[in-house]
Amino acid sequence: MRYASNLTDAEWALIVPFMPAPARLGRPRSVSLRVIVEAILYILSTGCQWRQLPREFAPFTTVQAYFYHFSRDGTLVRINQALVAQARELAGRTASPTAGVMDSQSVKTTEADGPRGFEAGKKIKGRKRHIVTDTLGNLVGLVIHPANFQDRDGAPGVLKSIRKKYPLLRHVFADGGYAGPKLQGRLKKIGKWTTQIVKNSDTAEGFELPPRRLVVERTFAWLGRCRRLAKDFEATIASATAWLLLAHIRLLTRKITRKG
Repeated sequence: MRYASNLTDAEWALIVPFMPAPARLGRPRSVSLRVIVEAILYILSTGCQWRQLPREFAPFTTVQAYFYHFSRDGTLVRINQALVAQARELAGRTASPTAGVMDSQSVKTTEADGPRGFEAGKKIKGRKRHIVTDTLGNLVGLVIHPANFQDRDGAPGVLKSIRKKYPLLRHVFADGGYAGPKLQGRLKKIGKWTTQIVKNSDTAEGFELPPRRLVVERTFAWLGRCRRLAKDFEATIASATAWLLLAHIRLLTRKITRKG
């Protein structure tokens, strides 16, 4: 059967160099890694439970084990970073961005255990997805924390996570939630950063989208097409981060193969 979430040959060619080699010890690998990845993408796209995985794929326990392996050993982070560089080069940009856009998104959690908090402003009990994108909308930084964290408190963590991956990115656009001297003082401790606060115009009549804000909001909309991200179903931050990275990897593989 051919599911809409399956990879084409060109898309799989972008991912296969990062797949782990067969282990020398233990049982030989009996399931294709392409089938494993396509099973994970099926769950990502449809939002179904692990036990509801169709039998055309591998057993759900095998798929689940590979998902935990990919999310803990840095495989997804390496794939995402390589695809971001390739997507930027196809767009005529340098591989490493020099400016980014930062924002957060609060989502509800379920009865699963794990860190969570209550955001009084949006009245959401759950977690906050804190991301940094380049000016094209490609995801370059991601940190997930309880929703009761203020934006200015979570910003140093997400910027610190990309300091070595993208050494040229030191200018960040953000909204009014990141304004204030407190954030600037904390950023000085992790490097030389410049933040430009983009606020709504006081003279605007009707709706007017501030410049640069569309980029990160559009990325959240793109990622939200995956039903697994409608809520945060995960008990651990590592798994929640992995699903968000997988959604962006799926987006980039389609974008690169269509352009290339």
